[in-house]
Amino acid sequence: MQRQHHSTADRLLDEAVTALPDDAIVGRESHETAPAVVVRADSVQTALSALRSTVGLDHCSCVTAQEYPDRFETIYHLTSYDDRSRELSVVVPTKHDGPVSESAASVYRTAEWHEREAYDLLGIEYEDHPDLRRILLPETWQGHPLRADYDQDRPQIVPLKAHANPLQEDHRGGGTDTMFLNIGPHHPSTHGVMHLKVTLDGEQVVDVDPDVGYIHRCEEQMCQRGTYRHQIMPYPDRWDWGGAGLLNEWAYARTIETLADIEVPEYAQVIRTMSAELSRILSHFLFTAMYALDVSGEFTAAFMWGFWDRERVQDILEELTGQRLMFNYFRVGGVAWDVPEPRDEFFEMVRAFTDDLPHRLDEYHSLLTNNETFQLRCVDTGELPPAVAKQHGATGPVARGSGVDYDVRRDDPYGYYDRLDWDVVTEDDCDNFARVLVRLQEIEESAAIVEQCVDLLQDWPEDERTCQANVPRTLKPTGECYRAVEGAKGELGIYIRADGTETPARFKIRGPSFSNLSALPAMAEGEYVADLVATLGSLDTIMGEVDR
Repeated sequence: MQRQHHSTADRLLDEAVTALPDDAIVGRESHETAPAVVVRADSVQTALSALRSTVGLDHCSCVTAQEYPDRFETIYHLTSYDDRSRELSVVVPTKHDGPVSESAASVYRTAEWHEREAYDLLGIEYEDHPDLRRILLPETWQGHPLRADYDQDRPQIVPLKAHANPLQEDHRGGGTDTMFLNIGPHHPSTHGVMHLKVTLDGEQVVDVDPDVGYIHRCEEQMCQRGTYRHQIMPYPDRWDWGGAGLLNEWAYARTIETLADIEVPEYAQVIRTMSAELSRILSHFLFTAMYALDVSGEFTAAFMWGFWDRERVQDILEELTGQRLMFNYFRVGGVAWDVPEPRDEFFEMVRAFTDDLPHRLDEYHSLLTNNETFQLRCVDTGELPPAVAKQHGATGPVARGSGVDYDVRRDDPYGYYDRLDWDVVTEDDCDNFARVLVRLQEIEESAAIVEQCVDLLQDWPEDERTCQANVPRTLKPTGECYRAVEGAKGELGIYIRADGTETPARFKIRGPSFSNLSALPAMAEGEYVADLVATLGSLDTIMGEVDR
């Protein structure tokens, strides 16, 4: 398997070097899991266009910016929606004094938000960027917080004039009379602290500008101060308070285990797979409950049902992990402990839930997807064509609801997924309704995975139930690595630059909601304001991984 990976990487690197102009390439680097080419800062658009059109790397999954003593770097993590095994890192160094680089936004639309974040936090200027302004901090902020010379004690003042006046006349609608509408930042329909700057022409949406950055999680910086072995793992749960924390833990575990060359025992992989899918079900039930409330006001039925079914899953995970939401169950090299005793009672508890699930899902379909009012609000609204979804780097149910057949569990296998029987769910209608159907069907697929894992665990020989690998007490890896898992919202990736110390030199989180949310303006333009609420809800955005 390792030789096959190196062979694929070598072929991809040869293709990339052949496709790129000779004067664009500065050098090559060796990153874990993906080869890397270094290109000139004034050749970014030419290089990435060639890689996209000639080599077929149509998915810019993540953009990482970082500072060295003598330079800044922007790293574009590229892969293919059709073949996830084809991964390439494009490294763009710039001078330390006044860093300037070409923007990749004209090639990959998803780079627009990522580059705004790099400009905001590190001060890298991107030429030809369509909208180079801060994204996480107010426009009036002084300095760039991730720079080594940033003065953290400097006071910041955000005057009232920095915010748009909702009563001020606005003419962004092509000469028509328009109205500016603020939605949020504290509003139930935004599902978190987010502000939508909406321009309306009558009741139709002319423009939407998602304004994020209100909660400033600082998760990446906290992880950079924690040691690999024990101190980082509790943080990933906090990126998603909807219940998908175990999936987030796996993203970190997969990255550090690759860097430190740690092989997870097979038994622990089965437990990870089972618990992760229960965590996915937890997240999807929350979506179903909240979306029913958003779209059709179903507080008394679907909302309560969703939370009741979530409660049953939380009871199972509480038995397994000891926690109901912030699980902290995964460990570097495996899981914290085995399934609880008596084992048969725990497995019976899980099977009671999965056996009842088909009946419960039929009720959701009767109440929601077969409901005429729900259909009127969701069918043919929030349309996201597959080409637009790919341009914005959309993943997860958002992309699969647009017919994009992309799932990291299958396309870049990890855990026990490649040895189980399950299907990737896609819908081709590209609207809000399709995204609902995808999540409901994914609950079924997750339950099927859980049942197979229970069968395996129940029959596993007692003397082979190893929950953790033999991991050194102190980890001091070196190298650079980007790895991803299929989170509840989509591709959840982590880039780590390890410099041989106990803590990361750079820790970057690729939250799927960040890229998915960037597609909202394309989905909402021309729709009615009521459709905007349904479209935003269909993205299932979690702000903890947007603001990080």
